[in-house]
Amino acid sequence: MVDGRPGSERFEMTTENKAVFTTGSIMRHVSVSSFTASIGLMAIYAVDLIDLIFISMLGYEVLAAAAGYASALMFFTSAINIGVSVAAGVLASRSIGSGDALEAREFATSTAMFSVLTSVIIPLILLSNIEFFLGLLGAGGKVAELAATYLWIIIPFTWVSGLSMVTVAVLRGYGENRMAMYPSLFGAVTNAVLDPILIFGLDMGMEGAAWATVAARFVTLGFALYPAMRRHNAFVAPKLRLLWRDYQPVSYFAVRAALTNVATPIGTAIVIREMSKFGPEAVAGMAVIGRLTPVAFSVIWALSGAIGPIIGQNFGAGKMERVRTAYVDALKFVAIYVMFITVILFAFRDPIAGLFGAENLTRTLIFLFCFPVALAAFFNGAIFVASASFNTLGRPSYSTWLNWGQNTLGTWPFVIVGGMLLGAQGVLIGQAIGSVVFASIAIWLGWRLIQNPPDDRGMHRPHHPLFGHGSLIAHTLHKHAGHR
Repeated sequence: MVDGRPGSERFEMTTENKAVFTTGSIMRHVSVSSFTASIGLMAIYAVDLIDLIFISMLGYEVLAAAAGYASALMFFTSAINIGVSVAAGVLASRSIGSGDALEAREFATSTAMFSVLTSVIIPLILLSNIEFFLGLLGAGGKVAELAATYLWIIIPFTWVSGLSMVTVAVLRGYGENRMAMYPSLFGAVTNAVLDPILIFGLDMGMEGAAWATVAARFVTLGFALYPAMRRHNAFVAPKLRLLWRDYQPVSYFAVRAALTNVATPIGTAIVIREMSKFGPEAVAGMAVIGRLTPVAFSVIWALSGAIGPIIGQNFGAGKMERVRTAYVDALKFVAIYVMFITVILFAFRDPIAGLFGAENLTRTLIFLFCFPVALAAFFNGAIFVASASFNTLGRPSYSTWLNWGQNTLGTWPFVIVGGMLLGAQGVLIGQAIGSVVFASIAIWLGWRLIQNPPDDRGMHRPHHPLFGHGSLIAHTLHKHAGHR
């Protein structure tokens, strides 16, 4: 079937790329998607945790603190990549749900090109001002020097992780939960194998940990691209005119989602800066908590990417009742999972602290996180679910404002007051309390949007049969992009 564009075909949905989330149990889709996505994600963060264990074994407290500062800046670049990958998942899944395979492939390509472009520009800005940014976090002296060395190795390869994130998001858009799991899993295995070899075997220290991460990124990219192209031919040939043509719909989601995700490292930076007032032990404690959190709650973090395609396919297919069910089931899933993991953390808090050789204030903070602060992960998870709904239903600006609100107004005053009243422990408690208010707003706003969804169900191109010409998005895209 021809869609009216010279030399192009509109491919029918095959067994392998049909909208698999539009039928079957929603809770099963939520559970399976989250757990399979979390395996690869958990593997990545587990290796980050192992990195910190190995670095701690070197016996220098400043190394652990340096790793904490470096992680905060790396999280900033990762947040941007995650934001762009959100756009890829939204655009691809909605096109797949509406039955347009060619459009899904073109959007995947446009978003991949967008990711590579931003992954070159942002690192250039960051590395050109590395001392300034580390200083903003409170790092100085030998600690800042070690963190800078670590970052100079990893940051230039941001484009590799960005491209792999986009590809994995596209795989999830096709419902390929298992295939989307493998890239991160094999990348993590690569990192885990190379870590002791480079850190201890070749006596490279922190630099060895950094190079192991770089190698893992390339492995992740290879294992993502291969199934995406072999099973779905998920990308078309990259061309600048394609990026220009799709700039409006891609940037509509990517920029807002990236801004949303950038808010998180801003909040983390605020917390680390406040913690730095209480010395290296406090920063080291936050470094451990920062690496432990995504491992313990990787399923919740994965849910933010897994729920998007489920909502997207059903929204693209016009099945709003299933969209509502997916939203509620996702929140139930978060509550159950957080309670289960918190019980485990409480039971094993002593060996967890011992694993890092944590003492004094560092140990106290780890214990406090294991219980009761870990329970606050529910509120973060609820924000993830609501944000995925905002992004997929065409209102990513809601996510942007809520996440920035949480990580500024919902963080800064709480951690400052907490630090004044209870010291380093108060900073950690204040961060947790601040998430409650904005999570409540996010849950309410997400449900309100689902009850009154936008009209622009199809993807943002005027030729699409489900495209709402009267909508604001349609108006903007028609003006700037023209008919395709």
